[in-house]
Amino acid sequence: MAVETGQKRQSRWRRRVKAMGLAGVAVICLAAIKVGVDYERLPEIPNASDLSLSSVVLDRNDRLLRAFTSDDQKWRLPVALDEVDPLYVKMLVAYEDKRFYDHHGVDAGALVRAAGQMLLSGRIVSGGSTLTMQVARLLEEHPTRTLGAKYEQILRAIQIENSLSKDQILSLYMLRAPFGGNLEGVRAASLVWFGKEPSRLTPAEAALLVALPQSPEARRPDRFAARATEARDRVLERAVTAGVLTREEAAAARLDQVPDRRRAMPFLAAHSARDAVLEDPERLIHRLTIDGPLQESLESLVRDRVRALGPHISSAIIVADHRSGEILASVGSPDLLSERRQGHIDMTKAVRSPGSTLKPLIYGLAFEEGVAHPESFIEDRPIDIGGYRPTNFDQAYQGTVTVREALQLSLNTPAVQLLEAVGPARLISRLKRAGAEPVLSGDKAPGLAIGLGGLGLTLTDLTRLYAALARQGRPISLVLNRDLPRQPAGTAEVLEPIAAWHVADILSGLPQPQSAGTSAIAYKTGTAYGYRDCWAVGFDGQYVVAVWVGRADASPVPGMTGAKAAVPILFEAFQRLGKDRVPLAAKPDGVLSRPTAELPVALRRARVAGRDALSRKGTPFRIAYPPEGAIVELGFKAGNGAQPLVVKLEGGKRPYTWLVNDKPVEISSFRRQLVFTPKEEGFAKVAVIDAEGQVARVDLTLK
Repeated sequence: MAVETGQKRQSRWRRRVKAMGLAGVAVICLAAIKVGVDYERLPEIPNASDLSLSSVVLDRNDRLLRAFTSDDQKWRLPVALDEVDPLYVKMLVAYEDKRFYDHHGVDAGALVRAAGQMLLSGRIVSGGSTLTMQVARLLEEHPTRTLGAKYEQILRAIQIENSLSKDQILSLYMLRAPFGGNLEGVRAASLVWFGKEPSRLTPAEAALLVALPQSPEARRPDRFAARATEARDRVLERAVTAGVLTREEAAAARLDQVPDRRRAMPFLAAHSARDAVLEDPERLIHRLTIDGPLQESLESLVRDRVRALGPHISSAIIVADHRSGEILASVGSPDLLSERRQGHIDMTKAVRSPGSTLKPLIYGLAFEEGVAHPESFIEDRPIDIGGYRPTNFDQAYQGTVTVREALQLSLNTPAVQLLEAVGPARLISRLKRAGAEPVLSGDKAPGLAIGLGGLGLTLTDLTRLYAALARQGRPISLVLNRDLPRQPAGTAEVLEPIAAWHVADILSGLPQPQSAGTSAIAYKTGTAYGYRDCWAVGFDGQYVVAVWVGRADASPVPGMTGAKAAVPILFEAFQRLGKDRVPLAAKPDGVLSRPTAELPVALRRARVAGRDALSRKGTPFRIAYPPEGAIVELGFKAGNGAQPLVVKLEGGKRPYTWLVNDKPVEISSFRRQLVFTPKEEGFAKVAVIDAEGQVARVDLTLK
């Protein structure tokens, strides 16, 4: 009986073991089935292009000009593995996952080690997560502290390894790793913490970027420098152990200070970048023709110049290579975020009065039509053409001058006479050939006033016009966005080559403020009526530069002219393009270069319509500007001192005696213009007495 009992026990034990084995197999099978089902239910792995990324705008050499936050307000900039310093990748793998290239998503040894350390110490010592598991967590964007969450993370890691290459996994990590605040990805972190792209990193910088994602808020270097330094040094030590760095290299890296501030993202070509993104919001990477370093230099130039001109003054610059049509710099305002300067307005596209900047085209048409030659004589005297009485800027007249002198002095009456001879409609037609889009008021046909700024153009329009002049009359389309198809330029000439060369030759004879003794730059200034817009546009053999200065709200700035405000910016911009100038276009065949006396008789005088000059005696003696009772804004309330008051005289006989509030003003007695700076606001009485005792006066209110 005892033997039978033992046999029965042994039999029962074997049955139990067998049952337990079968149950274990069943559990394993069920677990395997569950794992398989759970694995199949995993959502697809998102592509990098499917993630919400920051739109970036690049310059002509693919350098970052400006970035925009993602839809979830993160700085998450696209980055490729080959755009990151290999040292960072080596340190990352050595510190986070030394068997990264050997495992298939899960490092069982690391998990066992982490579990043992937790059991022995009662706290988490190391996570045991592979880089692939960290990518899985970053893609899910929720904590993985629970066993269930860790289980899902492991499945996701295996899925990622089955779907992506190791390089693709690293790319996802470098795109999504957190670095403090709203920074995600190694590129955003490198730009903000170090002020540079991650393609070239020092050992100290690479180590800090490896350390931050483990605890991005607690290790922010701008807030917790000691913690950030300690974490960075641990990475350096691990890099030495792994053979990534030598002991000496790590010791030198430890001497570097961690960044103490968070830098701003690059913010160049703000208006052009904004327009590129708005034009194609679905595109992630936008490529412009702008040269980043030049753009940065000119933005700094504009900011410095307008600071001295007043708190409400704005300015804009366009620089283009007229041989290719590519825009190399486009500064829409001194500061996009300035409310006083209304910096959000892109003044390269604002329609404003061009002042005298169209005179070169008028003269070019006169040369083309045989109406005049640069050495032809023309009269600068008072004229009346159908009731239109243009006057010169200084209210004075030069008498008989050559056409060359008339353009260089920017005299108004010769320009109007020549415009009447060639026709305002032809001027508009040639502007359109250059690609400009002139804006005329009302439905009336263009009149003679358009020659002196009586129409609307943009700075971009003037850039197109002067690019054509630089190219001996051949138009070219300007291009800014490399991703868009280029618009073809017109085939019709803006001017014939000889006429265009004459214009460039005359404009290059103007004073060269920063290159005395040369004629490398042909340029023209302009000041719109009422001192509302100041211009300077010029070109050499390669570049065309256009400058606007004024107030974005079109308020007048008394006393500010193109020569004073815009020309210094123009020539400084040329200096920043390089000290050596490309010569202007060579003289074409057929140019008639003779002094006035040796010209054909028909060209010795400009062939303009005969007009009876208004005699000085017939011109009423009066103050032409400002009018009686005018309220003149001189900027007293701005706190930077008043702008000069400009008073213009018409008629009378020299010499003159000027008085302000009954006190004589020291000024040349032969000048028809008074420029003085009042000491205080309020009422002012301006009077002038001519040689015959006539008196003209106006009462003004100065503010």
